[in-house]
Amino acid sequence: MWNTWLTRSLDIDLPILGAPMGGRAGGELAGQVTAAGGLGMIGAARYATPEWIDEQLRVIRAAAGESAPLAFGLQTWSLAESPELLDSVLAEAPKLVSLSFGDPAPFVQRCKDAGAVVISQINSVDDLREVEAAGVDAVVAQGGEAGGHTGRIATLPLLQEVLRATELPVLAAGGIGTGAGLAAVLAAGAQGALIGTALLASPETVGPDYAIPALLKARSADTVYTDVFDKARHQPWPTRWFGRALTNDFTARWHDGDGAVPSSGTEEAVSAAYDGTMPEVGVVYAGQAAGLVDAVRPAREVVESIAADAEARLRAVAGVLD
Repeated sequence: MWNTWLTRSLDIDLPILGAPMGGRAGGELAGQVTAAGGLGMIGAARYATPEWIDEQLRVIRAAAGESAPLAFGLQTWSLAESPELLDSVLAEAPKLVSLSFGDPAPFVQRCKDAGAVVISQINSVDDLREVEAAGVDAVVAQGGEAGGHTGRIATLPLLQEVLRATELPVLAAGGIGTGAGLAAVLAAGAQGALIGTALLASPETVGPDYAIPALLKARSADTVYTDVFDKARHQPWPTRWFGRALTNDFTARWHDGDGAVPSSGTEEAVSAAYDGTMPEVGVVYAGQAAGLVDAVRPAREVVESIAADAEARLRAVAGVLD
């Protein structure tokens, strides 16, 4: 039996959250993570609508049952422009809401008043201080290995720094794709982990047809931290967060930054060259755990195997101490 802040606070069996991957983590994926004993998050990205939320709720209830706990991940920087999205989420009395990428202060109390546990993904100690002041219940140290939008500090250094700097419960995200990874962050002091890239070859994900084959082909070195897909798709992400994606012909042509400064192409030029229907052009956000994903596997099987292997490793490591 797992016993961490995450499992106790959410009354779940496994210390695993399905990452709220915008455009990939809908109701079916979230439902299967929840059915496995973790808690799957629906990624309610900036472009999501209340109608889309309603549809995902129908899907997750079909996958995990009518009484399945609900969890959502929201992009804080864009919520002021789309208050109806938060309204739709809170109307469903979610068990967990993740408010990430920006100051969550204007929204935290509303989420708590709706009965939700509130967490924030953070990418630096400065982020930590901001979300602590906002009153979140826990933080997620999201390292730069993570797929999609993330920061620039690697998971292990960031996790250690955050654990030392806060009394809040800390979860980990970024590069955790096996039981070994989960065991490592739990042994370090994390109370659970977000799993993202390891689930992206599951048939329950949504997205373009080429996404899963591209991921299965990719190795861990075949990702890039870039802003070109935000430019291509007219997504006004703050430039302090680029996105980690699989390399392809489009990144070879347009990504000329170093991961710290924006690429040089104008939004007009980059977007004119983009065609999201083409496998060698369209974006597939994925993290450096891509090299660990080598087969199509149901999400429930992925989550259960990660948890079982982590448990075995943690029990075995006790023997390291005499």
